[in-house]
Amino acid sequence: MDIKATLAVLPIWYAVFLLSLTCHEAAHAWAARRGGDDTAYLGGQVTLNPVPHVMREPLGTVIVPLLTYFQTGWMMGWASAPYDPDWQDRHPGRAAAMAAAGPTANFVLAALGFSCLKVGLSTGWFDVPLTPALDRLVVPMAGTPAVVDGLGRMLSILLVLNLVLLVFNAIPLPPMDGASVLAGIVAPARELMDRLRRSPMASLAGLAAAWFLFPYAFGPVLRFVAARLYG
Repeated sequence: MDIKATLAVLPIWYAVFLLSLTCHEAAHAWAARRGGDDTAYLGGQVTLNPVPHVMREPLGTVIVPLLTYFQTGWMMGWASAPYDPDWQDRHPGRAAAMAAAGPTANFVLAALGFSCLKVGLSTGWFDVPLTPALDRLVVPMAGTPAVVDGLGRMLSILLVLNLVLLVFNAIPLPPMDGASVLAGIVAPARELMDRLRRSPMASLAGLAAAWFLFPYAFGPVLRFVAARLYG
């Protein structure tokens, strides 16, 4: 690992990572409040200010992301927004909307990154690299200002990281958001999902299964997006 290059990209990586997690959790919190649950609002989570989210989950928003970045070159972590389980039981449809709001925020951020990269490629600011990487989908065109390289890196991370968050959270296994959406809109699945969601062991098993299934779900999505980005 080139430590100088790793440190140079660290501010870009962390800024995009924190933005993505903050938007995801703020969307959950906002949707819950709109649906009648003020738990996250009272906890300060209905905000795009990352500080309340970091204060709630410092391990998942600071320590683990930095450790995984220096070990693998990719940031992993988590954040959370509190909600009232009784409210979820009383209003499964609203709870499903709350669960869907987080991945929806990631979809919007991924679409923003994709659109900016596509415009940059179309207007001659960016070029396709010989060997694209997940955090470097484009390179600056010759003769462009130096800042274009950092911009391309930032937009690449914005697109791919939010695709990762979108796909991973959409897997319909507890404790992922996809399971909560399924429980809220498919009545026969509600009792099973609720039982699994309330069991720590079931949640750990679901998380492990989602981790195993993720590459099979993410690969086709990434290929689809890349084909349209470079096509």
